[in-house]
Amino acid sequence: MKNIWTIAKREYDNYFASPLAYVIAAGLLFLLGGIFLIILQGSIQQAIFGGGTPVDIGFINQWFYYLLLWTVPALTMRLISDENRTGTLELLLTAPVRDFELVIGKWLGSFLYILSVIGVSFIFAIVANYLAEPGIDQVKMMSSYLGLILIAGALLALGTGISALFNNQIAAFFVTLALFIVLWLLIGIPASFFPSNPAIGDVFRYLQIGNHYESTFNAGVLYLSDVIYFLSLIAIGLFTGVTAVDSRRWR
Repeated sequence: MKNIWTIAKREYDNYFASPLAYVIAAGLLFLLGGIFLIILQGSIQQAIFGGGTPVDIGFINQWFYYLLLWTVPALTMRLISDENRTGTLELLLTAPVRDFELVIGKWLGSFLYILSVIGVSFIFAIVANYLAEPGIDQVKMMSSYLGLILIAGALLALGTGISALFNNQIAAFFVTLALFIVLWLLIGIPASFFPSNPAIGDVFRYLQIGNHYESTFNAGVLYLSDVIYFLSLIAIGLFTGVTAVDSRRWR
C-alpha cells in the first residue's frame, strides 16, 4: 500500500508540473462555467416572467461526462507508455515494486487529479443551491456526482491499461479515444439489429456507458448493476495494465 501511495503522489505532483494538466483543468472548468452561466441566465429570465426552475446540476455534470470522454485520453496516454519509451519502466521493474502496485499507483494519481477538478466544479452546485429556493435536490446532486466519480475512475483505468500496451503516447491517445467512442456511441448500435431477440439487444445496451449514468445516477436513481458496471471497467482496465507490464518483465 505504501508503494501505491508513493507512486500515486508522484503522478499527482507530475500533473501539476505539466502545463497540459492546467490547460485541461482550465478548459474543463471554463466550458462548464459557460454552460452554467447560460443555464443560470435562462432560469433568471424565466423567474422574471413568473416561472423559473432551479439550475439542473445534472445537466452540467452530463456535459462534464461528455468532456471527460475527450480529455481523459490526454491524461492517461503518457502514464505508462512514456515509461516504456524512455526505458524507465525497466528500472521500476527492478525496484521492489510489484506490477499491480505500479499500475494502481499510476491510475490513482490520475484519479486524484480528476477528483481535484471535480471538487472545484462543485462550486457550481453550491452557487445553484444558494440561488434556488428552497434549494436544489440534494439526493439527485449527490447521486450525479457519485456517478461522475465512478465514470472518471472507469475511464482513467481503461486509459491506464491501454497506455501500458504502447510505447508511443499518440498511439495510446487515439486507441483510448476510439475505445471511449465505441463505449459511448457505437456499441449500442447493434441492439437495433436484433428486434426479435431483445435479450441480445439488452446486452449491447448494457455495455453502453451512457446508459449507466444519464438516466440513473444523473437522475437521482441508484442501481447496483450500474455500480458493478463501472467497477468492472475499472477492474478490466487495471488488469490489462498489470498484464501488459508483467509481459514486459519477462521479455
